[in-house]
Amino acid sequence: MIVRDGIAVGIATGMYGIGFGAISVSSGLSVAQTCALSLVMFTGASQFAFVGVLGAGGSLLSAGATALMLGTRNTLYGLRMGPLLGWRGARRVGAAHLLIDESTAMGVTRDSAAAARVGFLSTGLAVFVLWNVATLVGALGGQAFGDPEALGLDAAVGAAFLALLWPRLREGLNTAVAVAAAIVALALVPFVSPGIPVLAAAGVALLAGVVTRDAADPTEVPGPDDIAGGHP
Repeated sequence: MIVRDGIAVGIATGMYGIGFGAISVSSGLSVAQTCALSLVMFTGASQFAFVGVLGAGGSLLSAGATALMLGTRNTLYGLRMGPLLGWRGARRVGAAHLLIDESTAMGVTRDSAAAARVGFLSTGLAVFVLWNVATLVGALGGQAFGDPEALGLDAAVGAAFLALLWPRLREGLNTAVAVAAAIVALALVPFVSPGIPVLAAAGVALLAGVVTRDAADPTEVPGPDDIAGGHP
């Protein structure tokens, strides 16, 4: 049951890789560079942000900074998953590469360490394999079809981010933060280089997190359970 669910999540998530591959090639990266990003970076939101900034004319530094900021959430996942999985050495290093939204969500909800490991590994490996295969397919397809705007693939980045955020917008605070971040980003677009508005919007979310945490209890130090509580 756990393995089946992990593979199902892998199939659903892996399909996003087709859009990433096509967008990455259209942004100026080669097929090899696109595939290398999926193999080495392997965190979808950061990858979309990286090629999105490059495609909009941003610098490599802006693209890297944007991707890095979005990827910091994985560090918070690690604070919870590390003790739960209980791996050391090479296993811990390997698990860190599979530490993404989906594998964390499928591992942290289990009632035992053994089940958490099965959920984490089955999901992480399924997503990794299918994401990379789909990236190659999308990159080759994008190269063959040329301009992705003709197929509407230029909207893939925005659509992917909206799909990730939508389930979290049911709470009033999250909606307010999202609206404030969007306003800040849109206000900066005419005045700064591509990539900076995304960083500023992320800064709004970080500031909101600090303010609301301090307002709840200025003296409380959040533990791993508190930090990991907001993931899907």
